[in-house]
Amino acid sequence: MFAILGFLIFGLVIGAVARLLKPGKQNLSILATLGLGVVGSVIGGVLASLIGTGKITELDFLGTVFAIIAAVLLVGTAEALTSRSKTPELR
Repeated sequence: MFAILGFLIFGLVIGAVARLLKPGKQNLSILATLGLGVVGSVIGGVLASLIGTGKITELDFLGTVFAIIAAVLLVGTAEALTSRSKTPELR
């Protein structure tokens, strides 16, 4: 139970850091930030474990760096998708 809570809190922090590092204003809710941060954390943990720095559930420097990079890319993708759907269609 505490591992899941810790993972969610870490994901929220990763999502918030990603939004701070990504220039411009992102129209994302706190739940979207949490979701993108958690997905970024999973991607970062998988990448770090693939290169042999530890397990996916461990908190290490390289996994955190990969998680932030992945979350920044995810925030950029989400921003592009949401801004594209809000722009009026020109005919």
